[in-house]
Amino acid sequence: MNRIPSLFLVLLLAACQKPAATPPAPVEPVPSAAQLAWHEMETNAFIHFTINTFTDKEWGYGDEKPAAFAPTAADTDQWIRTLKEAGFKGVILTCKHHDGFCLWPSAYTEHSIKHSPYKDGKGDLVKEVSDACKTHGLKFGIYASPWDRNHAGYGKPEYVTYYRDQLKELFTNYGPVFEMWFDGANGGDGYYGGANEKRQIDRQKYYDWPGTLSMVREMEPNVLFFSDAGPDIRWVGNERGEAGETNWNAITPDTLYAGKAGIENLLQTGNAQGTRWIPAEVDVSIRPGWFYHAKEDSLVKTPERLFEIYLSSVGRGSTLLLNVPPDGRGLIHENDVRSLQGWRRMIDSTFAHNLAAGATATASSYRGESETYDAAKAIDGRKDTYWATDDNITTADLEIALDKPQRIQYIMLQEHIALGQRVEQFEVEVWQDNAWKKVASATTIGYKRILKLEPVETSKVRVKILAAKACPLIAQIGLY
Repeated sequence: MNRIPSLFLVLLLAACQKPAATPPAPVEPVPSAAQLAWHEMETNAFIHFTINTFTDKEWGYGDEKPAAFAPTAADTDQWIRTLKEAGFKGVILTCKHHDGFCLWPSAYTEHSIKHSPYKDGKGDLVKEVSDACKTHGLKFGIYASPWDRNHAGYGKPEYVTYYRDQLKELFTNYGPVFEMWFDGANGGDGYYGGANEKRQIDRQKYYDWPGTLSMVREMEPNVLFFSDAGPDIRWVGNERGEAGETNWNAITPDTLYAGKAGIENLLQTGNAQGTRWIPAEVDVSIRPGWFYHAKEDSLVKTPERLFEIYLSSVGRGSTLLLNVPPDGRGLIHENDVRSLQGWRRMIDSTFAHNLAAGATATASSYRGESETYDAAKAIDGRKDTYWATDDNITTADLEIALDKPQRIQYIMLQEHIALGQRVEQFEVEVWQDNAWKKVASATTIGYKRILKLEPVETSKVRVKILAAKACPLIAQIGLY
């Protein structure tokens, strides 16, 4: 019997195989590793707790006496345990709000917890929260207001030195810190060491933010900075809990700064041509106010309202920062706890079973006709694989066939954003009465997009990419 030489067989098989498809090139801008990890956290908690909790104010004037800060049963473990059970991955604490009162015993001011009744002046709530986060596996972040209505030097160069000295204390003694948060409320009426006057600053230049942030990054290289315009995370432009229906992760920040007026719409939608990856964070409170007020105990957002906020924040490609303020006892109030628990149950039950898992996926085209980028990669449950088309194809369809008709109300899509955000417009269709029927349309996807549909029973779902900046890269599609 004649035998074909083994070398010839190897060459023949190699000739029959398709060449490996080249990976897609990044579409700038792209997220840093720290930003990508931040996207994957999805939900974080804000904790507003300071002297305002006891004076029943939202913004303290700066003349409050430290003796007013008197929680009777403060339990930071209860805070962090409650937040972890609600699914949060990180916590940002208001270490210093606009009134200037410090929740740690700062060496640079007497307006701090060290002169309060709390633990006879020996308490340090920043350390307690940081330690509780470590115990429960949550990341720790800080809010340190640049505006200080107590400090006599505010508005002068000496205050910038003071602010930086306090940041050194926070980052040296309480890290690691994953996010530093500061907002655009800067300058105005204040106590200012007894001056009781209005002080205005140049919001763009006074703090020398490049110098301040460079100093912080030397202590914490992976920290992410939040402000209206970044430089790492931007404000979403409102406090309603809503990212834009169109939500690009990029903006061009060269003329933007914290507190600049008239940029809310830009912050909400981002800019498809933006030069920097600066994604939006959606900050909203579980109550009408940011600090605890007993009169708001009946106004805590319901689990259903929180679920709507989840869909309009995480479900539009942003990260949710939900404020949960402890009460005057120093505990998260029972009403807030119940609402958080109900919200978590709603999320878990809604997204417990992905109907696309185990289904069959086909696409109108896939990159180089290589299995590495075929339609199955969009439903394989892995975040590191994705369906992709060739570079010259920016419109394409992906069809998911279920083994039997299923009731579907939500569709979840994710882009492989490590290589940039691409999709500009898409539609969703379902197979009904032997024809395709459009049930949803949207613009951007980004890290995650969740569309709520009118409940429909179908055996096939089709996603149509109608426009993209470059070849689309779809990491996940889920049906629920």
